[in-house]
Amino acid sequence: MIVIRDEKRIARLARLAQVLSFAGLGVLIAGLLLIFLSKDPNVFIYQMIALVIGFIFSQFGLHFAHRYLRRPRMDQVLDKSTSKFARKDGRLYHYLLPANHVLLLPTCVVVLIAKFQVGRISASGDVWQQKGLGMRGVFGREGLGNPSREAEAATARMEEFIDATVPQAVDVPVIPIIVFTAQNIDSLEVKESRIPAVHAAKLSGALRQQTINLKPMPRETYDALRAAFDAKASHVLEQTVEESSE
Repeated sequence: MIVIRDEKRIARLARLAQVLSFAGLGVLIAGLLLIFLSKDPNVFIYQMIALVIGFIFSQFGLHFAHRYLRRPRMDQVLDKSTSKFARKDGRLYHYLLPANHVLLLPTCVVVLIAKFQVGRISASGDVWQQKGLGMRGVFGREGLGNPSREAEAATARMEEFIDATVPQAVDVPVIPIIVFTAQNIDSLEVKESRIPAVHAAKLSGALRQQTINLKPMPRETYDALRAAFDAKASHVLEQTVEESSE
């Protein structure tokens, strides 16, 4: 399997996560110190402003840290999980296409919606819940959101991109799969969901189940899709070629 990722973007956003996190912490500490260092009668207002700004910075830092700082990163977990199924004929694109994680196969295009959340996660239809976090749900955790809607939006973006760039691939299936990448997730129970959701350890089986009845697309269609995807990754591919020739 060939993995193509935007390493520069990952490094840039990892640095941004650190900057925002430290900036948020600094603003919060400054707000606390104001009460001791300032005799201004409006110090409480300044504290509240600092609290809001510090919280916003911290939340943005947390958002980027979960995606680009934590180890293993979500894209790295997907590398390992998808390679078990697509070892010979898969091309996996990270942070390069309209959807963050896209697997190109000879039979279809798979949009992988990576989620790092832990706890007891369940879904009934398109209604998702996350429980069992305790205080983790209050501090230092980003909410689960609605993975089904995320998957639908990402799939729609990929379909629009394919329709615009590779018209002959309009009938190629674009399949969304929600993947939970954390090793320490307590449980995952999904009932009557239109979009499959699995833990990363079971992604290979889900890919097999979703593609088992699909026929390979015409070679020229696959080549056109690959060319369109690679064009979006041209800056990454050029860098790879330059590094390998040095």
